[in-house]
Amino acid sequence: MTCLLTLNAGSSSIKFALYAAAAEPDLIASGKLDRLGADAQLLRVAPAGAAQTTRPVTCADPAAAVATILEAVQPLAGGRVVTGVGHRVVHGGPDRDGPARIDAALLDDLARYVPFAPLHQPHNLAGVRAAQAAFPDAVQVACFDTAFHRHHPFVNDVFALPRRFYDKGVRRYGFHGLSYDYITGALDRIDPDDHHRRTIICHLGNGASLCAVRSGRSVGSTMGFSALDGLPMGTRCGQIDPGVVLYLLDQEGMTSAEITRMLYTESGLKGLSGVSNDMRDLLGSDVPEAAQAVDYFVFRIRREIGAMAAVLGGLDTLVFTGGIGENAPEIRARVCDGMDWLGVRIDPDANAAPPPWQGGLVSDGAVAVRVIPTDEERVIARAVLRALAEDGPRP
Repeated sequence: MTCLLTLNAGSSSIKFALYAAAAEPDLIASGKLDRLGADAQLLRVAPAGAAQTTRPVTCADPAAAVATILEAVQPLAGGRVVTGVGHRVVHGGPDRDGPARIDAALLDDLARYVPFAPLHQPHNLAGVRAAQAAFPDAVQVACFDTAFHRHHPFVNDVFALPRRFYDKGVRRYGFHGLSYDYITGALDRIDPDDHHRRTIICHLGNGASLCAVRSGRSVGSTMGFSALDGLPMGTRCGQIDPGVVLYLLDQEGMTSAEITRMLYTESGLKGLSGVSNDMRDLLGSDVPEAAQAVDYFVFRIRREIGAMAAVLGGLDTLVFTGGIGENAPEIRARVCDGMDWLGVRIDPDANAAPPPWQGGLVSDGAVAVRVIPTDEERVIARAVLRALAEDGPRP
């Protein structure tokens, strides 16, 4: 009996899930290792269908984190051997449009994109190396957040810079691709006869973006060269005039490192509100700045929905997913309010109802508005299963 492990290594946490290897991955347990570092951590592990448990651990580096995860999930594996490990890797570069089996050459190539995703890629690759050491006989598979968008039309890929920069890889990549992959598959299951839908998927969480999908393929996205572009996020700025960055450099005397830290970790909802990057805190706050941060978040989503509808030439389906998209009915209602001109009309009762939603549908207008929980880990696990089926585990 065998099983699969998925790892989503970030700068301060690692999400993981354990699946029994079957025709469709069967979830055994999942969890999250928080606040990665030398200080005491919290490990939350939940067998499928059970409440999470929490206990303190200490993890100084990714290798120690993977060892801790292995210790936590082994009792739940029921004697199964881990034959495949799947990894979320944020950046796959301009050419990779699907998962890839990991070897030394691929790791070296992916390291080239660290400057493109400086706060994500190094941690992703460190998690891969730690897993290779922990599971030397397992197939290791990389699943890229950029891959779903790799067949964008040229006009959505390019910046109006001298062409040599495009040739060097300075282009719009788009991210959250694993989430969009899962949602498009879920839509096919919910409505299998609609093969030509024009869909906007709103992945709203601490990281947030929109994707325009036609017939299951990405044709537009709000994130661009980096995960900073587009919507305001928990701590990231979203769309910004490049002149602001030049001003910060030239007039404020900020260094590149200081600007990077500000744009990635001190901006967005946290920077605007001065309260929190957590939407729950902002919605419950009486501070005027918190309300203004929420207003801006909603405004930008509405603006980008209009832009993505123009890319698609209309709209058939609008999907909310991600932590905010799935769990904040007030945000969904505010985004959809007054969008009758686009055919979007929310059903207040359906929108306010707790999950599970009937087919995810929370609307009563011409456009189907759905709430669909995403499952990036399952997308990764499916990719590992395909790699095992095609190539088999290493001897």
